[in-house]
Amino acid sequence: MLLLRCQPKRVPPQKVFCRFCAGMGKLQSKLKHGTYKYSRPDGIIEERIQTKVFQEYSPAHVDTVSAVAALNSDLCVSGGKDKTVVAYNWKTGNVVKRFKGHEREITKVACIPQSNQFFSASRDRMVMMWDLHGSSQPRQQLSGHAMVVTGLAVGPDLSQLCTGSRDNTLLLWDVGTGQCVERASISRNVVTHLCWVPREPYILQTSEDKTIRLWDSRGLQVAHMFPAKQHIQTYCEVSVDGHKCISCSSGFGGEGCEATLWDLRQTRKRICEYKGHFQTVASCVFLPRALGLMPIIATSSHDCKVKIWNQDTGACLFTLSLDGSGPLTSLAVGDTTSLLCASFNRGIHLLRVDHSQGLELREVAAF
Repeated sequence: MLLLRCQPKRVPPQKVFCRFCAGMGKLQSKLKHGTYKYSRPDGIIEERIQTKVFQEYSPAHVDTVSAVAALNSDLCVSGGKDKTVVAYNWKTGNVVKRFKGHEREITKVACIPQSNQFFSASRDRMVMMWDLHGSSQPRQQLSGHAMVVTGLAVGPDLSQLCTGSRDNTLLLWDVGTGQCVERASISRNVVTHLCWVPREPYILQTSEDKTIRLWDSRGLQVAHMFPAKQHIQTYCEVSVDGHKCISCSSGFGGEGCEATLWDLRQTRKRICEYKGHFQTVASCVFLPRALGLMPIIATSSHDCKVKIWNQDTGACLFTLSLDGSGPLTSLAVGDTTSLLCASFNRGIHLLRVDHSQGLELREVAAF
């Protein structure tokens, strides 16, 4: 097991933002040093010093970042407390475009695959559709929820969007017309996240009632409920092949704070649990197979840590501590070796998976 013991603190966020006010787009490099524990094949644990060049990019947001999603292998889309949606080139460190229209904090973002379009949800109860090459104003405004929108999922054929809210409802939208075509409501089903199963008519949903539901979009009916967990389910993710899903649990002091792997096929049973975080696990992703010799997943938590796990055994392979970042709110796969991690205090972290000395996760930039 590899464990990163410490990361030196970076410049506080307010100083970073001031530094770049006069020159957006400039990059600043600095050396960062840290130590971590390395488990050798012979079982001996070594303490190694990690030195790297760290890039501080122009900040994407001036406040907490709530959600980040990859638009393509160069660009990501993010939203946060500053009420803006930002398209950002994380390879060059430049803001591509800012989008304004929401009146309150953005809670979720979702990209339409293989396109330049994406959606954002907000505490203002609105869902907006944006076009990277269009106006900085929303292309569509979808209004139908009575409370904050907390779930966005784009259908496999790109013609449908499912949204969920703290108002206990799910709405199914026709993307082309912007019309709501189905509505479903279940008492106490406070939606925390939604994701669509690839190539299937099913939508996975997590809830504050500690359950995970699988919805059939044809009529918007519950097709399956997984066994209830002990804590609020905060997030869910489906594997690219559509065979498995992960859900994340809230918690504190190590109680709860786990991620759970489920079978989405006929058995629909729990496969594995990943325990080791000490606060709420807020996000999880399946990592590209190219990143490891075995299937691996990553989780981010309010304990300021990102962990990489062996998907099959539940063993923690590496822990990266992003000290001073505050709760880590969202994870997204950038490309075959990169992860994007949104945080409360320090914007978005660019993380790189490195195999030069065994499986490691390094922070290489922040914006």
